[in-house]
Amino acid sequence: MRACLAPLLLLLCMVPKVGAETLVYVGTYTRGDTSSQGIYVATLDESDGSLSAPRLAATAENPSFLAIHPDGKTLYAVSEVSDGEGNSGALIAYSIHADGTLKELNTRRTGGGGACHVAVDPTGQCVAVANYGGGSCASFPIRQDGSLGPTASFHQHVGGSGVNPRRQSAPHAHSVNFNRTGTQAFVADLGMDQIRLYDVDPQSATLTPSSPPFVALPPGSGPRHFCLTPDEQIAFTNLEMTSQVAMLDYAPSEGTLSVGPILSTLPSDNAVEGNSTAECLVHPSQNVVYVSNRGHNSIAMFRYDEAPMSLTALGNQSTEGEIPRGFGITPSGNYLVVGNQRSETVVTLAIDPKTGQLSSTGHQIQIGSPVNVRFLQR
Repeated sequence: MRACLAPLLLLLCMVPKVGAETLVYVGTYTRGDTSSQGIYVATLDESDGSLSAPRLAATAENPSFLAIHPDGKTLYAVSEVSDGEGNSGALIAYSIHADGTLKELNTRRTGGGGACHVAVDPTGQCVAVANYGGGSCASFPIRQDGSLGPTASFHQHVGGSGVNPRRQSAPHAHSVNFNRTGTQAFVADLGMDQIRLYDVDPQSATLTPSSPPFVALPPGSGPRHFCLTPDEQIAFTNLEMTSQVAMLDYAPSEGTLSVGPILSTLPSDNAVEGNSTAECLVHPSQNVVYVSNRGHNSIAMFRYDEAPMSLTALGNQSTEGEIPRGFGITPSGNYLVVGNQRSETVVTLAIDPKTGQLSSTGHQIQIGSPVNVRFLQR
């Protein structure tokens, strides 16, 4: 009976709440040729995927990636900066106001340059950050008011794969993610061609290397981001440098990963010179995983099966802009919202409820250098 009820309960959880408001937060780059001033917020209309005019939620420097606390009251943003003098990036905690704007609570240094990705553990007790330039990761406790406590743990990655001297002469931690119990974290390191695994104690907010401490990806592939399927039997990582997605078998009880099928994110007849992947996410209720292509300017779609492990390409959907970075799937599962960094647009794509295929909605808004998309439904 439980097995029969589980899919129904998941679908019920995805139905938009009556009168619910879906806020869309967008992290951006503020340095360089851009009009952005920080973090922006818009409202999504779940009936057609349209977005309201964006508002500046908080002024910040290069707040590229965001994470929202499970209770919906606090948002965390990295400040992806490195001044070349050893000063590290930063992690900023914000309280979320009723109107969607943000108020800074406090800021902590991340211990490494180029803080580029952040995640909150599902229990809401700690935050972890990946430092790309510093090749490291760190974790912080969350105080009762949502602010950040002092650094609880810091891990400097050592070495590089050396396959691509320009990109891989040193470690480059590119993302951090938690499992659904908050007991393990996964750090994709592009410079080392590894997913580093850490055991997590949410109460102390500490990370400790798992045993084994990593899984290796093909040399020169450059793992960038990471995601787990809802039942946590399968994981995916997009390989930035080879324009591929790798399917991994995850054993939660052992805390281990093993590499499975690897497919190109580009059409077989359309290799794009200089293309690289950026984000990968799994649909919350369908066996579909999505990966963004910078250069081909598309979202690659794949259907996966867990037993036996298999991955099938479903094609590519244009992002209707240039250099798609991060994207998000709405809580309802009906839309994918993607930020096109170079064209400075945030675009809504519709998700077919039966196949997971993407299609244009015709809706987009202008935001300077969008990098990351996060949702808050309330």
